[in-house]
Amino acid sequence: MTHLMENTLLNVKNRSHVVSAQLTIPDGSANGVLVAQGGRFAGWALYVLDGKLAYSHNWFSGEIYTMTAPDPLPAGDVAVQYQFDFDGGRPGAGGSGTLLVNGEVVAQGRIDKTVPFVFSADETMDIGQDTASPVVDDYGEGPDNVFTSTIHRVQIDIEGDEVSHTEDPEPTYRRIMARQ
Repeated sequence: MTHLMENTLLNVKNRSHVVSAQLTIPDGSANGVLVAQGGRFAGWALYVLDGKLAYSHNWFSGEIYTMTAPDPLPAGDVAVQYQFDFDGGRPGAGGSGTLLVNGEVVAQGRIDKTVPFVFSADETMDIGQDTASPVVDDYGEGPDNVFTSTIHRVQIDIEGDEVSHTEDPEPTYRRIMARQ
């Protein structure tokens, strides 16, 4: 699936969330984007680079937080996850990220700043590739970042809304209407 507009998706900003994917990896290694939202100026991506699971959060091109598994994904059916534990408090606060492969923690990292309200006015969420500008330069542009193995499913789960009440309803409404 590609070109999913931001205001049609679950909102992962300012809350804890989990991104899961069910994959089949051939005997060789896999590469490419599993899921990406946003682009070069702000966003996040869960991807495989040189066979290794990775996650990056791009905070307005000012800071990029990346965590990468030390070992390549195993061959066969594989379950991968990225878990984000939001610190809470103000919008855009940080949190801790964890990468898991088949239920085992393979990498952890700190994300000091997160995108608080909008990733992009024109970038989208894509599954299996990043069709516009890449969230990070690591995986390249266009056909260079198409996932080379099989994605059976991507699922995003979010925890309760802890901070949207901090944004006044009128600016929220104007922001949403401006994106129509």
